[in-house]
Amino acid sequence: MAAAPVVAPDGPRRVVIVAYPDVQVLDVVGPLEVFAVANRFAEGSPPYAIEVAAATTEPLRTSGGLAIVPDRRLGRPSSRRNRDIDTLVVAGGEGTEAAVVDATLRSWIVAVAPRCRRVVSVCSGAFLLAAAGLLDGKRATTHWSECHTLEQYFPKVIVEPDPIFVRDGSVATSAGITAGIDLALALVEEDCGREVALQVARWLVVFLRRPGGQSQFSAQLDAQLAERDELADLQAWIVDHPDADLTVAALAARAGMSERNFTRVFAREVGATPADYVERVRVETARRLLETTGLTVAEVARRCGYANPDTFQRAFVRQLGVTPSDYRRRFVGPTPQEHR
Repeated sequence: MAAAPVVAPDGPRRVVIVAYPDVQVLDVVGPLEVFAVANRFAEGSPPYAIEVAAATTEPLRTSGGLAIVPDRRLGRPSSRRNRDIDTLVVAGGEGTEAAVVDATLRSWIVAVAPRCRRVVSVCSGAFLLAAAGLLDGKRATTHWSECHTLEQYFPKVIVEPDPIFVRDGSVATSAGITAGIDLALALVEEDCGREVALQVARWLVVFLRRPGGQSQFSAQLDAQLAERDELADLQAWIVDHPDADLTVAALAARAGMSERNFTRVFAREVGATPADYVERVRVETARRLLETTGLTVAEVARRCGYANPDTFQRAFVRQLGVTPSDYRRRFVGPTPQEHR
């Protein structure tokens, strides 16, 4: 059962998104659109008042070249406008490196953040929170390519490189770029309830919930794309047919190669053995079915090519560290059709 919405204040919750030169535009407008669309579907008065704040209200060039015009200047941290911020969102992007050493911006975040109900970063915006000391002793994530750097420069931060977003108390950090949309949807669900969040997701044509604990990688992204067309095509075919005969013998025959040569070439070009790649694809498919359908675990196993549920469970635990049933309970919640 979804948790009840958080009781709203008398007026709309103020959401302030911090931007700076060379910010990633989607880090700003992704969460902004989620909160803005929630204003359309929530009953009664709009639940959010959304602003983009920066050091200046002059047009701000983003890393992609598009200019955005901030709604207001950051201003003095002690000003009234900075005392009633509900949700502070710090965006990321190519400009993060310069923003981290901007003493004025860092001081503003240090002063304002403790008064906010929650503080959020998108992508490399986590570096700004870390520089402000807000992530010390806390679990956090950022774009997969920057996790090691975050850990290296801020050793007090407990960096989790895999999740799409991580919440630790009143602070939440999200992975690369579009993950900010996932986190914003989770916040809308917390504030306004699941139905409003679902309507927002439908309107934006995104999944309501990619769980925070879901990996930043898909099996296809995590693996290399083979250079040989026949192997690249085979990789795509495996994804579309997880319930097919995916033994080495069957795959080698489909690729028109001997088993020995197929195994050797596949491992070299994809960076994983055929068996490892197949297992990752099947588990990823299973995870998606567990998240989005009410199929029983046994039926999910069958659709993913596992005739034996025990074999499916062992593969799932090997890849994700939890059983299929635990995964559904932890990230999705029980479904009426699920029988354990």
